[in-house]
Amino acid sequence: MGLADLLAQNMGSSLEGNEFDTKKDDKKKKVNSSEIIPKNQHQLVFTFEKRKGKPVTLVGRFYLEEKDKKELLKLLKKKLACGGSIKEEWIELQGDVKEKVKLTLEKEGWKFRK
Repeated sequence: MGLADLLAQNMGSSLEGNEFDTKKDDKKKKVNSSEIIPKNQHQLVFTFEKRKGKPVTLVGRFYLEEKDKKELLKLLKKKLACGGSIKEEWIELQGDVKEKVKLTLEKEGWKFRK
């Protein structure tokens, strides 16, 4: 095994054969189709954290396809006028917006744990 092979192996590309395959290995965890459940069967919970003195509201666990999570995040950010992101099955929103999120998602047909 030469130096080029070791470098290629560590960088996630393959230099075998005549073709150069420069695709990186997908490191993101894919959601299995068995983990995807309809929105009315979700039991969402809230978590509130302070990061560097600023409030962050976490809502989750969303067992949806990636594009559906992105659409939901876009809807929440637009309705609540705040920033946000997706981390695994959780949606993180800037600020203490628990009540607003709950009202917005209940209108959309989501359910929460009591």
